[in-house]
Amino acid sequence: MTDHALEAALDAARIGGAIALRYFRGDVRVMRKADQTPVTQADHEAEVAIVERLRPAFPDIGFLGEEFGAQGSQSRRWIVDPIDGTKNFVRGIPYWATLLALEEDGEVTLGVVYSPATGELFWARQGQGAWADGVPLHVSPVDHLADAMLVHSSLNLLRPLAGGRCWDGFVRLVERTDRQRGFGDYFGYTFVLRGQAELMLEADVKPWDVAPFKVLFEEAGGRFSDFSGRPTIYAGSALASNGRLHEEALSLLNDSSD
Repeated sequence: MTDHALEAALDAARIGGAIALRYFRGDVRVMRKADQTPVTQADHEAEVAIVERLRPAFPDIGFLGEEFGAQGSQSRRWIVDPIDGTKNFVRGIPYWATLLALEEDGEVTLGVVYSPATGELFWARQGQGAWADGVPLHVSPVDHLADAMLVHSSLNLLRPLAGGRCWDGFVRLVERTDRQRGFGDYFGYTFVLRGQAELMLEADVKPWDVAPFKVLFEEAGGRFSDFSGRPTIYAGSALASNGRLHEEALSLLNDSSD
């Protein structure tokens, strides 16, 4: 049976990504949002193109986009981040991606991550597994923190959380893991999905930053939660793992005995 939603999502991500890529290879004017994060014409045009591809095919499904907010029905909605990693994008760093997810009654059932500058395409559909460029994704079997690699995003965003308690927990994770690497945005999650690392954590995230990764990790055999362990994309924090180390990592993040 043809999965029309998946086919359309893959097509829309490619369309949006192609628009962004044209700007990436040329000149792009950078503007500032109210929160002082960067935005470009590429972000706006890519999101518009994605919506225009999906809306006629699924008129009963709404949207939640980074650039243009909520549109239409919100019980079933596409969650769109046209350029995840805009700061990389504007500095010519090729690790940025177009993110797209389908959320149905609060559950993310489909996720697509397309990296136009590298050509990588990740997708997952509930019950159909997780895939990267046609190859099944499987998290690693590592079950000891001492053998694990920890990936993290910008540290200055992590320190203010919970009055510094999350920072103390992060330091405990650093001390207990074998290696640590800093790769933010979509890129960090891909290492864990491929089985190349075991933990990825990120603070100050919005739903569109992480929506596709929830189903990607669930279908790849891993686990996705916020820092308190809830399987949500709405808490502003994200911990993604191979599953085996998730509870121990949560315990270290939230230990208040120090």
